[in-house]
Amino acid sequence: MSEATASYGPTRTDDAPRGVDEGGSYLLVVQGSSSSMLHLPRSGVVLLGRGPRADVRLRNTSASREHAKVVLLDGRAQLVDLGSRNGTLLNGVRVEGARPLGSGDVVSIGDAVVVMRCARPAKSRQVLDIAELRRRIEAEIDRSLRHDRPAAVIAVQLGSASARVAVAGALERELAVTDFAGFEADDRLLVLLPEADAAAADDAVQRLMDVLHAVAPAPKAGVATAPADGCDADTLVASARAAAEVAKPGQAATAAEAVTTLELGGQRTVLADAAMVRVFDLIRRLAATDLPVLVTGETGSGKESAARALHEWSPRAKRPLVTLNCAAVPESLVESELFGYERGAFSGAVASKPGLLEHGSGGTVFLDEIGDLSASAQAKILRAIETRRIVRLGDVREREIDIRLVAATHKDLQAEVKAGRFRQDLYYRLGAATVILPPLRERPREILALSRAFLADACARAGREEMALSTEATELFTSYGWPGNVRELKNVVEYIAATVGTRIIERRHLPAALAPQGSPLPESAPPAAAPAAPPAGGPGRTFRPLAEEVRELERTRIAEALAAVGGVQTRAAEALSMPLRTFVLKMNRYGLAKRRR
Repeated sequence: MSEATASYGPTRTDDAPRGVDEGGSYLLVVQGSSSSMLHLPRSGVVLLGRGPRADVRLRNTSASREHAKVVLLDGRAQLVDLGSRNGTLLNGVRVEGARPLGSGDVVSIGDAVVVMRCARPAKSRQVLDIAELRRRIEAEIDRSLRHDRPAAVIAVQLGSASARVAVAGALERELAVTDFAGFEADDRLLVLLPEADAAAADDAVQRLMDVLHAVAPAPKAGVATAPADGCDADTLVASARAAAEVAKPGQAATAAEAVTTLELGGQRTVLADAAMVRVFDLIRRLAATDLPVLVTGETGSGKESAARALHEWSPRAKRPLVTLNCAAVPESLVESELFGYERGAFSGAVASKPGLLEHGSGGTVFLDEIGDLSASAQAKILRAIETRRIVRLGDVREREIDIRLVAATHKDLQAEVKAGRFRQDLYYRLGAATVILPPLRERPREILALSRAFLADACARAGREEMALSTEATELFTSYGWPGNVRELKNVVEYIAATVGTRIIERRHLPAALAPQGSPLPESAPPAAAPAAPPAGGPGRTFRPLAEEVRELERTRIAEALAAVGGVQTRAAEALSMPLRTFVLKMNRYGLAKRRR
């Protein structure tokens, strides 16, 4: 069977065919930086593989000599895997037996992509239902990460639900053969652009906006690219939506333009995730009041930034912000630090000293880790909030204070109240206005935005050129759980900036905690400390860290599940009762995806 070849350049170009080929059905074959077209007969067999008999010759080594075949009968097509060693994916799902093949279906064999296009389809195969489009996006991101290839998503707000039919027709004419679209709602659209880097996506969205202007009143669009703006479908789509939100009517914006940087008290706070944008919108509203505020969140999640925003955006901004970490001060000194003392109040009190509540008068007092306050200090804080008066240690005279109190904790104060360790009345007084900060692992857009900001800062301080994460390092950053949240991320980035000599940060440069189990330690990682000697007279046995054993068990179970179901990720995730997104992230983290190419 002869092959008609048309090269479309190294990635995507304007010459890529759009709509339906009126001359008949064909396969579009994309391998590395080249593309080709193979026209199909109404009936016959097309062989795909690496061997000399193949009609579609595949160049990658993961393909078998006779890998798969397309069987055609009276214009209908089926895809059959020929017992290949590494398998064949149809729209991201491993092929078992014969599978129907229709216009727009995507066949993946290693890093080669084969797209089926049929002449005069009964209905549009490029404008998909949203569930099918999400599956395509997930499969494309997986392929992008496996083979270090680009991909992009465009989110469009049409401005009117009545334009849907006209928009669908325009899309069928405009989209390249490898592109797909789907309506999230009558006035909201998603477009998938495989093999599109940032420049190609920008060209595509400009052409798309030109077309939409004729059929929609005031469209606006947002563009996000993988892996820079997300390594999973949820994050990439959220990045594109956020970009569309900030775009002006009739224009398009990139995901980078949807990142907000706040200057608060001389420090930068980066907001990229929609949840954090909502949190800081609430903070801005609360700042205008004088209510006490309780900020809760895991250690390192940004509670101090929230407190700083409450002060900087308040009418008290020109007065002092006074901070005390209650967990860092010995219990015997907390009350003297907060309320001050008179000369002779205790041994060593050689002069009178005002406390932090007096120092903060007119401004804001931030009590971090308030859950660690003693019962006596809790009672006095409650009284100070309610009466706006305090009494120094060793004095009987009340002093008026004018403060706005902001408290923070990583503890569950409701549980502390039930356990009798925290006063219920103080909890209710503080909890009237509560700000809850989500952990970093629940705001994946911010992982990459913060990483870039921290890297830029570290490189600027060191006077060196800016650094960037490789695709694999980006994937590891987004799949890691970050138990220490923003503080841990900043420490890791600064460690990398200080120890890595190259501009591109590779997997081998990352600390061991981020690298998949079984991978070599980073070249520049500090040596692990030797295990401590057992105490005299104690047992001589040493134990592996429990977290390490849990990771090893998790990796083993995921590998066993994949082997048991022939590598089908959806079935393996179901067998382990694990959400598919979590399963894919862990599979990538443990390096199992790359072993299954």
